[in-house]
Amino acid sequence: MKLRRSLLIALLLLGVIAAGAWLARTQISLAIASRVVRAHLGVDLATQLPDGLHVGVCGAGSPFPDDLRLGPCTAVLAGKRLFVFDAGSGSARNIGKLGFLAGQVEGVFLTHFHSDHIDGLGELLLQRWIQGGHTRPPVVTGPEGVEQVVAGFVQAYKLDRGYRVEHHGDATVPASGFGATARAFKGGETTVLLKEGDLEISAFPVQHDPVHPSVGYKIRYKDRSLVLSGDTRKSPAVLAAARGVDLLVHEALSAPMVDVLRDGAKASGRDRMVKLFDDIKDYHASPVEAAETARDAGVRYLLLNHIVPTIPPLPGLEGYFLGQAPKVFGGPVRVARDGDFLSLPAGTQEIRVTRRF
Repeated sequence: MKLRRSLLIALLLLGVIAAGAWLARTQISLAIASRVVRAHLGVDLATQLPDGLHVGVCGAGSPFPDDLRLGPCTAVLAGKRLFVFDAGSGSARNIGKLGFLAGQVEGVFLTHFHSDHIDGLGELLLQRWIQGGHTRPPVVTGPEGVEQVVAGFVQAYKLDRGYRVEHHGDATVPASGFGATARAFKGGETTVLLKEGDLEISAFPVQHDPVHPSVGYKIRYKDRSLVLSGDTRKSPAVLAAARGVDLLVHEALSAPMVDVLRDGAKASGRDRMVKLFDDIKDYHASPVEAAETARDAGVRYLLLNHIVPTIPPLPGLEGYFLGQAPKVFGGPVRVARDGDFLSLPAGTQEIRVTRRF
């Protein structure tokens, strides 16, 4: 009898506690959210990382819808300087999820002007202005034509600029820091774009015809280096630029997987889509071709990005996408996802791979 009474009392107490927790759930959730916000806003990832080159994937995708990969975007931290290469849809949000602030971005570099590489540029520039309170706009560097692209985004956001300056005041969002300054270079030749102290950024032409100009980028910081291929077929220029670098970030398209989509479109009578799927195969490199470039250049790590088509998260499909690439290139090969983070500390040969989200 006493045991039954004790059990009854215990159950009643548990019920009271559960009821109290249920009633207080909003307060508990707000307290947790408050701690998360304080922790997030107080983080400056650049101060927590060792000196070196650090690469964050803020967009590993293409025009294909992909929940794991948004539009092309690569964040590169060289020492304490943050640069962004391409600005596809969702770039600014993923930069934040990586642990950086858009306000920290010093400059943007564009490989070419296909829509999926630039459609997040307006949001990135706006967030950089609002978050950073800068009095001078950033420089957006790209091959010939970048002036037109930047001018278009500045014009599109011009009304919003007025609203925000009027609402928040010039001291908070300086009008002079709005937008961007375009810096063009000749995309048909290798060009050193920035050389300051231990940092050097250069561009080189790649083969993405009929898209011209189209370029890749090479970044050196102290004794570490990486190459971003941009969108390209297998290219001797990428091979030349990538010789001996630590990390090659190379685009990749699986023709057999695209053919699955093509066959589905044909069976459905969607002839326009059949033509599009056939067309895209002639100006991208395959995973095996990217692996051949990595092998012949003697790079230490191959990261595949601009993934075409979408790889559904089903067993075996990532391996099917890669094909023989891991056998062709003897080093590590990774199919990028948004949130991948690679650290190359100066003075070492390490390449540390983690997930930021």
